Amino acid sequence: MYRDEYSRWCKAELVDFDLKRELTEIAGDEDAIRERFAASLSFGTAGLRGTPGVGTNRMNIWVVRQATQGIADWVKTKGGSQTVAISYDSRLKGWNFARHAASVLAANGIQVRPYDRRFFPSPSPRD
Repeated sequence: MYRDEYSRWCKAELVDFDLKRELTEIAGDEDAIRERFAASLSFGTAGLRGTPGVGTNRMNIWVVRQATQGIADWVKTKGGSQTVAISYDSRLKGWNFARHAASVLAANGIQVRPYDRRFFPSPSPRD
C-alpha cells in the first residue's frame, strides 16, 4: 500500500522542488520509501511535528494542507464563522507551512488572521 502512495507522489505535480528531488533520491531504496510512506505523521500534544521531507510521514506542505483541511472541516461543524489565527516559528519552512495553511482555510471560506503580515497580503483593503 505504501508503494502505491509513493507512486502517486512520483506522478504528482509537486510545487516544492525539495520534495521532487527527495523522491528521485530515494527511488529504489525500499527502506527509505517505507519509512516515508507506510505511516502518516500524527498530530500530537505539541502540534504537527516531524522530520522535514517527502511522504505522508514527513513534514511537508501536503501533510500541512491535509491537517489544515481537517481543522477546516471541524470549524465548519461549529458554524464556520470563527476566525482562525495562524502563527509559526523559525523552523525550516515554517512561514511556507503557515501560508499553505492559511490558503486551505481561506479556500474553505474561513476567516484567517496571520500573526505576521509580512508574509501574507492583507485580506481586504479595510485591514
